[in-house]
Amino acid sequence: MKRIEALEVLASLTAGLPVVVTCAASSRELAAVADRPNHLYLLDAMGLAGSVATGLALDGRPVVAIEGDGSLLMNPNVLPTGGFLAPPKLLLVLLDNGVYGATADLPTYAGNLDLGALASASGWSVLRADDEAGLRASFASGLELDGPVFLHARIEPGNASDVPKLLEDPVVLGRRFQGWLATR
Repeated sequence: MKRIEALEVLASLTAGLPVVVTCAASSRELAAVADRPNHLYLLDAMGLAGSVATGLALDGRPVVAIEGDGSLLMNPNVLPTGGFLAPPKLLLVLLDNGVYGATADLPTYAGNLDLGALASASGWSVLRADDEAGLRASFASGLELDGPVFLHARIEPGNASDVPKLLEDPVVLGRRFQGWLATR
């Protein structure tokens, strides 16, 4: 499964949920699939999708974070922090392709460690997926669980071609998301 295919699945499952998505190709590809006001694209904020989503989830409402392995490795502290704070409806989806997509697919060191085991040791429930059907099933299961949930989805390396840059002003995107949250 490619990242854009995983994002198509996630977009189909999150129309009514707040989604915080990591920077670079993940944000661009999600915006190309379904640019919605419930998406908060963290442009130039690598490693912070899980942190922002954790804060949002503290009020007890469901929140989805979409993170990449390289981005998670920039801020692995989100795992013990999220496990300690234990928001009841936080679902962090890790799209793990084993590379930094923005740097010509240079490898991360995610292949040398089990990020799901790290999440589990930090107090998260861990689900796994390797294909679209597994992603759908695990996502549905994750929304039913209480406490922080870490969905480790293995995907293929590579960025989707012909996806435009996301050139919106981050302030505009943040206000759009804030406005959407206010209507919930």
